[in-house]
Amino acid sequence: MSVATVGHPETTTLPVIDFVAPMPGFPDDRRFVLVRLEDTGMLYALTSVDSAGLRFLVVPPAQFFPDYAPEIDDDALAALGVSDGEDLLVLLVVTAGDGVEDATVNLMAPIVLDQRSRRAVQLVLSRSGLSVRQKLVVVA
Repeated sequence: MSVATVGHPETTTLPVIDFVAPMPGFPDDRRFVLVRLEDTGMLYALTSVDSAGLRFLVVPPAQFFPDYAPEIDDDALAALGVSDGEDLLVLLVVTAGDGVEDATVNLMAPIVLDQRSRRAVQLVLSRSGLSVRQKLVVVA
């Protein structure tokens, strides 16, 4: 497992996440690190190791969408090298607006990460009927 030093206010050495296929629209970027942006673990930056300045804000869905359970097909599991979803972490890409109240997430294209191998894939659930711009609201 490789590590990367990331230019973040608290510069640390983090394990590299390898995407088994590039994220749509970013064919040259497959290596990222996950940087926690605040203490509660609700907001992260998925930061490219290879392209300076490329990062995606991501959140785990549980605090916002407790019933969200994307179907991870056998092809995705095989690409990650796992037989079941037990050690998988699901992350949603955030689109920031003018303020926190304008933030949305893409429910149709979750990032799925195998926490053991640090391999990831972004699924595109095109037939799911899920929104690509779902309002981000914390569930109490």
